[in-house]
Amino acid sequence: MIEFSVLDWAAWAPGLATRSEWQQWATAPWLPQGDGTPGLSDVPAMQRRRIERLGRMAIQAACWCEDGQGADSTVPLVFASRHGDVERSMELLRALVAEEALSPTTFGLSVHNAIGALYSITRGHRGNLLALSAGKATVEAACLEAAGLLADGAREVRVVVYDPPLPALYSAFSDEPSTYYAWCWRLAAAVPGRDRLRLQWRADAAPDDAPGLLPHALELQRFLLAGDDRCTRVVDGQRWSWHRGD
Repeated sequence: MIEFSVLDWAAWAPGLATRSEWQQWATAPWLPQGDGTPGLSDVPAMQRRRIERLGRMAIQAACWCEDGQGADSTVPLVFASRHGDVERSMELLRALVAEEALSPTTFGLSVHNAIGALYSITRGHRGNLLALSAGKATVEAACLEAAGLLADGAREVRVVVYDPPLPALYSAFSDEPSTYYAWCWRLAAAVPGRDRLRLQWRADAAPDDAPGLLPHALELQRFLLAGDDRCTRVVDGQRWSWHRGD
């Protein structure tokens, strides 16, 4: 079991840009759809040009969650995405099929830690940075990493979770609803009297839970905002149970 407090949050998805919009969405959720992209005004224009749509969403959420103190290079970051910037990978694969030269820039920005690295470069962050993917349990893995960093003495950890829809070529492998989204949580060690989240897990032979309306990472953002007491799911033989307490 791990537990922590969420000091603050920020999020961006098509049609959901403000905190009030997210709060309303949490009471009556829907799968975000649309073509919008955050303006990312925190990043200089010359650097913004290199950042694709998914990266803009993730970096925007991370910037909004800086607590007015800038990037603060002492705060560890965990960037977590199940699929990463898969469109860049598809661009490389299409070039290989066409026997065209591969773009070094596209390759460099397609790797899983590229979005976190772009945030570090544009915001001057020089602290601990992790980038991970753990399938359906990506959010849980990110929070486990954050809990370890807090146990090692970090005063807070920022967890940035983001994903795009899968390309049509991979639609047969999709096992949950998909859309563009990004959110960031500022996590700190749980203290008595402060609202906190608790995550427990155990082996469970039950079949995986059927997909719901939202991808799991967005369901957890809804859980945080809606104030629900519990959120439980079974994935790949593991039961993950989220609880709220004080």
